[in-house]
Amino acid sequence: MKIFLISFLFVLSTTAYAQFTVTGRIIDSVTKEPLKAASVFCQNTTLGTSTNSQGEFTLTLKSGGYDLIISYTGYQTITKRITGEENDPDSYREEFQMVREEKNLEEVVIQNSNEVLDGWEKYGKFFIENFIGTTPNAATCTIENPEVLKFYFLKKSNKLRVLATEPIAISNKAFGYNLRYQLDTFVYYYNTDISSYRGFCLFSEMEGSEVEKKKWLASRKKAYYGSKLHFLRSYYDSTLTEDGWLISMLDETDENKFIKISEPYDTTYYGLIDSTHEVEVWYPRKISVSYTKKKPEAEYLKKFNFPKIVSTQISYIDLNEVITIKLNGYYYDQKDWINQGYWSWKNLGDLLPYDFDE
Repeated sequence: MKIFLISFLFVLSTTAYAQFTVTGRIIDSVTKEPLKAASVFCQNTTLGTSTNSQGEFTLTLKSGGYDLIISYTGYQTITKRITGEENDPDSYREEFQMVREEKNLEEVVIQNSNEVLDGWEKYGKFFIENFIGTTPNAATCTIENPEVLKFYFLKKSNKLRVLATEPIAISNKAFGYNLRYQLDTFVYYYNTDISSYRGFCLFSEMEGSEVEKKKWLASRKKAYYGSKLHFLRSYYDSTLTEDGWLISMLDETDENKFIKISEPYDTTYYGLIDSTHEVEVWYPRKISVSYTKKKPEAEYLKKFNFPKIVSTQISYIDLNEVITIKLNGYYYDQKDWINQGYWSWKNLGDLLPYDFDE
């Protein structure tokens, strides 16, 4: 068993985009020796590092919220929610015990008996479509190390499960990003035609010429406007109307009718917490979110048999609980947000990092 010692030092600048620094040291709880090359990064960002020979690391982050991910081979990954708008900037120290991942014998037997040995040949294309997506941006993505993927078909429950022996390396040539995705699990349920996956993603910039970089930036901006990240930042900034967003909520008496929310900042649905610089949002019934400044892609309309005259991007959201939004568009708890409609078409191939600056 191992213990991770992490101290967080928050240093807020006086600029509009304040920053804070996360520093820490990672050691072995038994030997007390520092752990070199442990992975430390913020989920869905370009912000990551590894510990040095002394087990130390430093990350400088823009204001907002993040999930700090700490991983070390053979141990369960630790996730720590951190924010940069705390009133108390003093450093503090916490201890994290890393629990060794130990598969029980029954699980090993089940996996071995259900593994599809030619899984990539049989399910690779299907996995890409449901994990990376079928959008034009997703079509530019490539999994560079497919050999790390293991496919398991469970006949009794009629589902496909995919695991990875190490992080999946993905290149996104539309955005100029390399992704390192630490897959926890991917499951596709054939009975309901629903897939789900979870894991931790670190972005890094591709090397390229100035012409390529300009092209990548243009593609990122095009994908940003109308995205879920754009919507969350607009809600936080109180610019929903100016940015082209419309919210409607399902009628309490008619499941086929949505009624426009004329004031999404009404305290019935919205709350601002001054002390933590957080915004809370809650809708008791399903909402539709329309982006009026851009038409859906032709590929989306074709895939779902919508007429070409559809002029807005419409997504449907169920909120299981109140969600809390931070300055950079990060929100929690993410499990309480369920997508349908346009945003559900967007998978990993259209994902932008939380530190993307439009």
